[in-house]
Parts: sequence; C-alpha cells; structure tokens
Amino acid sequence: MSKVTVLVVDDSVVIRRLVTNALSIDPDIEVVGTASSGRLALQKIIQLKPDVVTLDVEMPDMNGLEALVELRKTHPRLPVIMFSTVTERGAEATLDALGKGANDYVTKPSSVGSVEEAMANVRRQLVPKIKALAEWAAAADRRRNRPAEPAVAAQTPRARIPRAPAPAESTPAPRRIVMSNRVDAVAIGVSTGGPDALAGMLPLLPANLPVPIFVVQHMPPVFTRLFAERLSARCGLAVTEAKHGDLVQPGAVYIAPGDFHMTVERDGTDVRIATNQDPPEAWCRPAVNVLFRSVAKVYGGSTLAVVLTGMGQDGLRGVELLRGQGAQIVVQDEASSIVWGMPGAVATAGLADCVVPLADVAAEITRRVAADRIGTPPRVARTGAAVR
Repeated sequence: MSKVTVLVVDDSVVIRRLVTNALSIDPDIEVVGTASSGRLALQKIIQLKPDVVTLDVEMPDMNGLEALVELRKTHPRLPVIMFSTVTERGAEATLDALGKGANDYVTKPSSVGSVEEAMANVRRQLVPKIKALAEWAAAADRRRNRPAEPAVAAQTPRARIPRAPAPAESTPAPRRIVMSNRVDAVAIGVSTGGPDALAGMLPLLPANLPVPIFVVQHMPPVFTRLFAERLSARCGLAVTEAKHGDLVQPGAVYIAPGDFHMTVERDGTDVRIATNQDPPEAWCRPAVNVLFRSVAKVYGGSTLAVVLTGMGQDGLRGVELLRGQGAQIVVQDEASSIVWGMPGAVATAGLADCVVPLADVAAEITRRVAADRIGTPPRVARTGAAVR
C-alpha cells in the first residue's frame, strides 16, 4: 500500500518542522513538501500532487482562506485540513474555511515549549484525519470511475440495511421490541465533516418542529459557541450552545459546548441540560455516547437518534442502549459522508432503521417526528435487526 503524501503549509518554521516530524514517524504517511505561504502552496500542489494538504489559517501574502478559495477552483476534491489557533479569531476563520470547502481542521498546540507533548498532540489530531480523508478521496475516485449500475438498481430510492440472516435453530429467538412511533426528542451525533453537514441539514427542518434537538459535534471551546450562532442565523429553529441548567424547549437546538459532555436530566415535569467535564470517552469531550445514554434515561424509546459523518465509533454504544428501548435510529449513508466511521459502525451492527443520503436526513427527521401525530401504528422489531 502506497503512503499518503502530505503538503504542510504554515508560515512558522517551528510549526512546519514540528508537524513534519510528527507526521514522519507514521510509516503510512510521507511529507512530500512544505510551504510558508498560500501562494507558494498553490505552486507546490501542482508540482507535488499531494494526497492531503494541511493549511495554516493566518499567513502573510496569501492567507489560508484565500489560498483555499483558489485551490478549490482547480482541485475541488483535494482533502484540506485547516490548522487553527483556539482563539475567537482562529475559530471564526476556521468556520469560514469549512464553509468554503475545507474538509476538517485541527488546533495548534497552545505552547510548543514541550516538543514531545506538542508532537504527540499533533499526531493524535492529524494522523487519523489525514488517513481517513485520503481514504475518502480514494473511495470517491473509485465511485466516479465505477461503471454505471443497471437501470433497475438506479431506481432504488435510498440505501437500506440488509435484513439480518435468520438465526440458526440452536440460537434462542431474539427479544422482540415494540417500538413506538412517538418521538419526543432528537439526538444527533456527528464529527468529521459535521459543520458542513449540520449547516446544510438543520435549515431544512421546519421552524415549528415540536421536539427539542440535542447535538454533539466534536469541537473545541469557542468553536461551538460561534458555530451555534452561525447556525441560528440560518435556521428557522433557535440554535444555541447549551448551558448547564438550560430548560429544554421544543423547537430548540442545543449544541454541546466544547470540552464539556452534555446530558439531559429530569427536573419534575421539565427536562434540563447538564454539562460536566468527566473524563473524555474515546478521546472525545463532548462525546456522543454520553449524550445518548442520558437521552435514553430521560426519553427512552421516544427518541430519534441520528448519526452523521464522523471518524471512529462514538455513538455506537449509546445507539445500542437506545435501540434496546425501542428508539428509532437514522444514519447518513457512505456516499454522502466525509468519513463513514460513526454512521458506518451503527449501520454495520444492524442497528439502523434506515441509511439515507445527507440531503434526505431533514425530511426523514420531520417525517418520523410527525408519524405518531398522524396515527401511524407502532413498529415491532427484533434486537440487532433493522426495521423497514
């Protein structure tokens, strides 16, 4: 298997050296070049043809945002990871970059005083994203070069999870779950590719949606507040960064704050948001599993869980718990996901009701929230099998 080639772009020689050294340790990655400005980066992309580009946000001559706009004119699918500072200015610029076609971002070490610690931080953030985005780009190329499918297959409206094979005679019959169509809350888990996915999906939901929506998007502090503000400006629903003690209201979207787990708790007849800084789960805080567990406790089977694009398997354990209570599960399909790790884990486990393109997710949420309000009968499912 050939190595993933990377071009590192940053105006700081210290950061260029740090990132290069951190990435070079991985046997599957090769740094084929560096650039100190956006203008020089555009020239080197043509010369070196890297698989992935890491692009600093703030640079002289031509900054990362300007370089990204020019790069997308000639390389619309080249994976680009922005390298940002955890400041309000850095977060604003990074969110702008994601809106202009960047695939993901990482944050710079707050201090390069400890070289070993800084390199470990860079490796932990960058290496999985570089590999995942390189694979995503390669898979997209394979799909584009694949012969057209027969007309009959092309008429299939959406991808569905295959039925689980019938259990062997010696296997006990799986437990049947009566699954109510009622949805009292929507819980969404998303990571890599999530800002763009949420920005495209949430504005399509009706402003009078009668249930709350809870969202865990893997993001650092500052980013989540600015992201929520941007979403709120585009959506009919009110979008806020969740705060400890918030009274949950229907028709509101609550974004988990960066570096805090978000949960929901009963308060008499009300439900309130709670946040905590318990240890990260699978390197994540906020973590989707933490949210899903609390939603299962409060809303049980009257939950609609949605898992969108993202690396890893965060959300899988929470989905298993929710599905055991009769909750409905919708996941994004592979073709429209930047990384099919999180939704793919749920789909592969046979826990999803359906797998849909991102463009159909809002309609699927709206339909399922409305189902119990138009008298649709309850569903019956077996654990581990998808519902049709």
